[in-house]
Amino acid sequence: MVTSRQGLPSWINAAAATRVDFEGNVEDVLKDVHDDSTSQKSKPVTDVDLSFGERAFSAAGAAFLSAVIVNPLDVAKTRLQAQAAGVPYKTCLETNTMFPELRSSQSCARSVLGSEPVCSPECNRYKGTLDVFYKVIRQEGFARLWRGTNASLALAVPTVGIYMPCYDIFRNAMEEFTTNNAPILTPYVPLVAGMVARSLACVTCYPVELARTRMQAFKETQSVVKPAGVWKTLVGVINPVTSTNYIQNLQNYRILWTGLSTQLARDVPFSAICWSTLEPIRRKLLVSKGDEAGACSILGANFASGFVAGSIAAAVTCPLDVVKTRRQIEKEPAKALKMTTRQTLQEIWRDGGIKGLFTGLGPRVGRAGPSVGIVVSFYEVVKYALHHRHEDH
Repeated sequence: MVTSRQGLPSWINAAAATRVDFEGNVEDVLKDVHDDSTSQKSKPVTDVDLSFGERAFSAAGAAFLSAVIVNPLDVAKTRLQAQAAGVPYKTCLETNTMFPELRSSQSCARSVLGSEPVCSPECNRYKGTLDVFYKVIRQEGFARLWRGTNASLALAVPTVGIYMPCYDIFRNAMEEFTTNNAPILTPYVPLVAGMVARSLACVTCYPVELARTRMQAFKETQSVVKPAGVWKTLVGVINPVTSTNYIQNLQNYRILWTGLSTQLARDVPFSAICWSTLEPIRRKLLVSKGDEAGACSILGANFASGFVAGSIAAAVTCPLDVVKTRRQIEKEPAKALKMTTRQTLQEIWRDGGIKGLFTGLGPRVGRAGPSVGIVVSFYEVVKYALHHRHEDH
């Protein structure tokens, strides 16, 4: 197998044959690669040789696994942000048979007749991530922590299926171009490739993101009523703005993209920060292994770098995530269409200050770190397996 002087496995990216540091210095080792390859019977299979379908398959599997594992944290984050936006939650619990010491009688006074609990404002609010978990389980059932998972899967599989392969393809093409024409720009390729790939994925799959946020933010008032799914949620968004005019209806369907600008304002910087942090960390972790890196080494390096990069990016972009949630849960169509990212940020700052801008920071970071780690590591390990399958043939 061909090994670059950079020490990275040849299948990881197209720039494996080029040594790049963050001062913009590039050491061309293509000649060495050519000389080594002529001594082998077959051309090595690199990351570039994997098809878009194989990349999409790897990404979809990673997205499925991540969406199922971290969904409860996503529910907690959305509930906390929706509560800060004014969505009422009746969270007072009448009894607790499993943990008597946590009976709601400690925090909720009962009326004289004893028929209904009269809760204090604090009792009627979620106090944090664990409090959301506890109250959702007690009031709505354990399965409700996975509320919106079908929407998460419907969103994550195509989004990541577009995002990760496009990032790979854009990065490989840009690195090849900058290495040959503008070496000083090569270190910034992951940042640009991540921004472009994420923008494409966001615009394509945004309506499902809107449905997921609404499904997680609102709970059914009647326990016997089956919660609305993705399609029913989207229909509920559209119905208030429908009319008999076909042209007007087409214009009104833009409500399905309510908050898209905020989503892009959150996700594009998130991707830029994430990939520009992840790539240097991943390269340093893998550099000592070279082509000897096995599946366990690749899994560990990618999960660790993804965890760190995802956590940092999530913390920095949290205010924009709060804005996105607030815009997506707005039920009045006229107001939803008029809301802007800047106005919403100002409103959040006025109502809650710094604390308001970083509402849900804990569950967001707790979700993003493992999620990015899982997606990137699973994606790269499957690519590693596909690479060796090609090599065997």
